[in-house]
Amino acid sequence: MNLFYRPIYRSDTTQFIQQLREANPDLKQQQIDGRALLWDKPVDRAAWKGFRAGQVQQQPYVYQSKS
Repeated sequence: MNLFYRPIYRSDTTQFIQQLREANPDLKQQQIDGRALLWDKPVDRAAWKGFRAGQVQQQPYVYQSKS
């Protein structure tokens, strides 16, 4: 027996997440599907290149009138 043995500590948050995953086995797939709704989209690089080329450079101080 190890003299400095300590029981494994699990925070309340970790316990809650483990219980949530056990109660909802399809939670991981729901997270992936939710992310795909907003973030995982194909990127049209040619369109982005055109958008960046069409940008106008902003003045250092935007509220100052042009002289």
